[in-house]
This record gives sequence, structure tokens and C-alpha cells, in this order.
Amino acid sequence: KMLVDGGAAVNIMPYATYRNLGLGENDLIQTDMMLKDFKGVVSPARGAICVDLTIGSKTIPTTFFVINRKSSYSTLLGRD
Repeated sequence: KMLVDGGAAVNIMPYATYRNLGLGENDLIQTDMMLKDFKGVVSPARGAICVDLTIGSKTIPTTFFVINRKSSYSTLLGRD
């Protein structure tokens, strides 16, 4: 499940989804990005990952920030 949120400024991927892709710690791009959740809690991203995202017939390179949070979706696609 992907949540499409036109109000989100970044793309988010929970760490569990990241691991399901067969990727490990060495595949993460290090970042100092801090993200705020809906409750206002700020936490650092574990890193970033660039993937080719295909929706319908369109494929675009997309960067996701990987977070250590449980979620009801596998990715959150923001407005970029």
C-alpha cells in the first residue's frame, strides 16, 4: 500500500519496507535529515534511498527517506 499525500514535502519509506526490498545498511545514503511526525515528534531519518518508481506506464527516479517507524502503508509519496 502506498499513501499518496500531496501535502507531504518528502517521500517516506518505513525501515520494514526497506528491508523487504532486500536492502541493508550499506545501501542507505547517509543524511542528516530530521523529520517531524503528525504528533510533532522530531526524529532523524536512517538514511535515503533512490529507486525507480513505476506508476502505470510512467517510471521516474524517486528518493525516499527511510524512517524507524511502524506504519499502515509501505511508502508515503509526497508532492515532489
